[in-house]
Amino acid sequence: MSKLQHIVIVGGGSAGWLTAGVLAAEHRTRLGPTRRITLLESPNIGPIGVGEGTWPTMRDTLRNIGVTETDFIRECDASFKQGSKFQQWVSKREDDQYFHPFVLPHGYTETNLVAGWLERHADVPFADLVSFQPHLCANGKAPKQVATPEYAAVANYAYHLDAGKFGLFLRKHCIERLGVQHILDHVVSINSHDNGDIASVQTQDNGAIAGDLFVDCSGMHSLLLGQHYQVPFKSQKHVLFNDSALAMQVPYHDDDSPIASHTISTAQSNGWIWDIGLPTRRGIGHVYSSAHTSDDAAERELRAYIERTGGPKGMPSPRKLTFNPGYREKFWHRNCVAIGLSAGFIEPLEASALALVELSAAMLRDQMPATRDTMDIVARRFNDSFTYRWERVIDFLKLHYVLTRRTDSDFWRDHCRPASIPDRLQEQLALWRHQPPSRYDFHRIEEVFPSASYQYVLYGMGFRPERWEATRWTDDADRADGYFREAAALTGKMLAALPTHRALIGHIKRHGLSKI
Repeated sequence: MSKLQHIVIVGGGSAGWLTAGVLAAEHRTRLGPTRRITLLESPNIGPIGVGEGTWPTMRDTLRNIGVTETDFIRECDASFKQGSKFQQWVSKREDDQYFHPFVLPHGYTETNLVAGWLERHADVPFADLVSFQPHLCANGKAPKQVATPEYAAVANYAYHLDAGKFGLFLRKHCIERLGVQHILDHVVSINSHDNGDIASVQTQDNGAIAGDLFVDCSGMHSLLLGQHYQVPFKSQKHVLFNDSALAMQVPYHDDDSPIASHTISTAQSNGWIWDIGLPTRRGIGHVYSSAHTSDDAAERELRAYIERTGGPKGMPSPRKLTFNPGYREKFWHRNCVAIGLSAGFIEPLEASALALVELSAAMLRDQMPATRDTMDIVARRFNDSFTYRWERVIDFLKLHYVLTRRTDSDFWRDHCRPASIPDRLQEQLALWRHQPPSRYDFHRIEEVFPSASYQYVLYGMGFRPERWEATRWTDDADRADGYFREAAALTGKMLAALPTHRALIGHIKRHGLSKI
């Protein structure tokens, strides 16, 4: 019945400091903190530092922990993200591209837009027809005006950011504003209670740091959940093959170069290249399967892409990263919960990593057990929730691969083998031959990827359901046409009213954003 009074987070970086901020901001009253939160990190282990994409949930997360959007954009070299653009994923043709925007299709909850699209506008890309946001991205527009207050949006948005600067920014905020205790030291061993709970982590210089709940944010080392508790790791390499990445920081041609307000994902022979625009540079990397290509071949494709898109020749050697795609069999065991890379990692496609950190920290915040005797109940709920979420992330990422028509390498051919496609995704694809993805397919609160995201990718990848007769009111093409006209009108208004992305970033750096 002992109360949970002290939470110890092992590991810093974006995952550790986001979790610390989310917990510290909630577990306090006007009189001060109601729980002690200590973050312990090694002085010699830096963050991976290439997780530069987020989801729109990050706006609420930052606002809730008391960060101003102006400070965040200035100090983290951040820019706005309105979705993703996929190039050459269906074929190798130069005109092969589609958008996955953050704005819901216009009229999405009112009628069957897919039926109207197929009947009258099947030659128009689905996202371009149902949403104004792809047009904002294509024209270099920002998702808000200079007078739009902090965290408010004209078009739904997330961020691109410098992950290294983001971790340092959060650390300063958590220590100075939220009262998180920070210890720089090495973990040398784990001390246990008789019942198997972690009693303390033994450090090199600060002795034993005791706690009631331990949060493992130690990255891929997974010191607590993986190494100490030996919770098994469930590899997903048989589903999603990528296990390597080469990352580079590429300068702009000049200070006035446009900043893309979307992630650009360009398919390659045996993987894909990300291209993220920050105010001062581009973050570019090649994610690939080591079973299908060599590091040298991947680097040649990366350098060719950089030069083809305006980057300089003779860039320094890229940073090599390796990972085993998968996740832990469970995420909360006894009095230890893993968040971030210690829980798992698949690949950076669609920027799910930080979104899962936010969701994990939020559930821990909201469901924090009052005493040890209720912890196992919360742990079972947490494990059930995040097993489901990891499985849905894998389904969604696999969807980008299984519909390709590329046959230029074993990498693409192998992705289409039925044995590599999860059973649930195969069932969904069978259903989607006759009905569009809907809320009935993804019914949990706070799905990582909602049904609208599946529609954007499904139809962007060229999937065409069997045409159905209009037997329901919601299938009526005239109703859908009305929403298509409204979306086109909104596009015209927004293109005229919104500043360029670089212009808005420049305004924020000079003058800031107004508070709500």
